[in-house]
Amino acid sequence: MLTFAKKYKLIRLAQDNDWVILLITGCIFLLLFMLRSLQRESSLPEFLLQKFPDATNSFLSWATISVVYSLMFATALSQFIPIVPKFVRQFPFFGYELNKFGFTLIIVSIFYLLRTGLGFLLFAGTGASRRWERFYFTAGKFYFVFSVLLIILNVAQFYVITDRDSFFMFSIILFLAMFIFKNIFYLMQPEAILPQKWYYKFLYICTLQIVPVLVLWKVLFV
Repeated sequence: MLTFAKKYKLIRLAQDNDWVILLITGCIFLLLFMLRSLQRESSLPEFLLQKFPDATNSFLSWATISVVYSLMFATALSQFIPIVPKFVRQFPFFGYELNKFGFTLIIVSIFYLLRTGLGFLLFAGTGASRRWERFYFTAGKFYFVFSVLLIILNVAQFYVITDRDSFFMFSIILFLAMFIFKNIFYLMQPEAILPQKWYYKFLYICTLQIVPVLVLWKVLFV
């Protein structure tokens, strides 16, 4: 090995993370746009404490937050994916081969679009369609806070942390804690955003929370 090192000058390429800064900056501007424009210049506490009857542009705000969350979640998750599957690399995306971030973003986007569609069908099929608007109004608040945490997590991951193994374990614990808190947060809402019957609540948590996360994990890591 030493002989090989003497014969050849090994060049270590520095990792270019400028795209991360651009992405984070864009996401911050989207969140500020949502607060200033869609929420009529609301401050962060005003937005988080806002009641449903006083809400404005709830759907557009939720959609904006969902875009930010998906981008930040895919950015954080892509760094831990072992490889992009070979069959995916064989199909270029607009002439470009997908890297880990692109692959993760597409999978995460499909995952959340499907889960949102199935969630709406569950609400409509159980006679709780009137609660759907309250649901995404409440979910928007949770994912806003989670998106801010993901922005901080990505800054730490790309520019501060050097021990990636410990950081990966910390990230897993954080996501599990947020996942548990989210379901408790949904169940304990005084506005009753989930379907009324207890078995529908159980069905929602099992089929649209736990199972999809296991499927996403299998697609990305197994």
